[in-house]
This record gives sequence, C-alpha cells and structure tokens, in this order.
Amino acid sequence: MSLIGKKGLVVGIANDQSIAFGCAQAFRAAGAELAVTFVNEKTEQYVRPLAEALGSKLIRECDVSKPGHLEAVYKEIEKQWGKLDFVLHSIAFAPKEDLHARVVDCSQTGFGIAMDVSCHSFIRMARLSEPLMANGGCLLTVTFYGSEKVVEEYNLMGPVKAALESSVRYLAAELGGKKIRVHALSPGPLKTRAASGIDHFDALMNRTRERTPEHYRVTVADVGNFAAFLVGDSAVALTGNVEYIDAGYHITC
Repeated sequence: MSLIGKKGLVVGIANDQSIAFGCAQAFRAAGAELAVTFVNEKTEQYVRPLAEALGSKLIRECDVSKPGHLEAVYKEIEKQWGKLDFVLHSIAFAPKEDLHARVVDCSQTGFGIAMDVSCHSFIRMARLSEPLMANGGCLLTVTFYGSEKVVEEYNLMGPVKAALESSVRYLAAELGGKKIRVHALSPGPLKTRAASGIDHFDALMNRTRERTPEHYRVTVADVGNFAAFLVGDSAVALTGNVEYIDAGYHITC
C-alpha cells in the first residue's frame, strides 16, 4: 500500500495516544505528506514535536470554533500544495457539565457547541476540501458505537455522533460525482485524551474487550492502518460507510 505523492490534512492530534496520531503515523509510513493542526498555544507544545517527527512542514493553529481558523489553514494548503488528497477529522467536544448530564438535561448552548465542533466542522472541511480535490480524494471522520446504541455515560455525544454519521452519508452522495469518498471510522473504546472525559471509561473498555470475539483491545495503530487503506487508491469502490474497527464488538451487542 503506497500513499507516495498524496497530501493530507490531519486535524485532531492531541498527543501520541490520539487516534489522529495513530492515523498520521500510518499515512506517513505509506509515503504521504501531511499538514497538521493544533488547537492553541497550550496544545502546540505537545503537537508540534509529533508533527515534526512525521516530517510535516505545514503545521498551523486551528480552533474550529473560531471564525476564520479553518479557512486560513486551507488557504495555506492551497498556497503550498495546490491540492489535497485526503482529510482526517478527529475532533469532538462538549462542555463538561453537558457531557456528564443526562441527554434530557443538556443545555441548548452545550448541545449547539457539541454539534458545531464535533459535526458541523466536518461539513465545513468537506466544503473547503472540494475545490482542492479536483482529481478526487477521501474525507475521514471518527465516530463511536454510542451513535447507534445507548452506551452508558456517553450521553450527549450519542446524538451528536449520530448526526455526524448521517452527514457522512449525505456528503458521500453529494461529492461522489467528483470522486470524493467519505467515511466514518468507528473504533472500539480507546484510551485517548478525549475519552478521559467520559465517566467510568475504564470499565467500558474492560467490558468491550470481554465482548469482542477475540477478546482483543483495538489500538490507534489498528485504526491508522485501516485509515491508510481507505485514503489509498485500492479503496476507490468504498464510500459513505461507517467502518467498524472494533475487533467485532459491534456484532456482539
């Protein structure tokens, strides 16, 4: 599998345990050139060394909740590369008080923030990517099984991820004529910084491993390897899917 000559944007690296970093490592190992973003000055100290280790020369600040940030990143990509072959969107956020509350008790403001950062930002990235993918491309985002079934403590993020998965299908239909493919990666529970905000997450991970057919705990490297396949030329017949990378957990529930 080769991604030599392909250029991709990776949004969502927080540290070396991030799903986004596992994917970025696989992209780079296959030969892709990467642009990497960090949220703010505080996170830059963690992200920049990782991006530099990946050989990235295009490393930019991007807080998708701030007007103009995402657009500035794409302008820089257009200036330096003139094209884009793939995108990984691996970001999600909800205010803590809303994330830990029942869905019925979440605030209108908190729900709006979660939808904007976790879902609508992917739609905006698709819109900005479209003119740079003149020869086709692939858009990836990250979801979780809590979008389909009620997962204890997942709360507000369940409806938000359901909206994200629906967006994937509509984007795939709308952009398919331009040979732009769209997928949602759905790993099993992974011990990432984002997951640490979910109550009793360790218990969820243990339950998941017990219920997978091989009793295997998925790693970010597993997710990365499959993501690299999806953005490559061998996956041109696939689009609009929720791709389960969960060691079969979804078939046992």
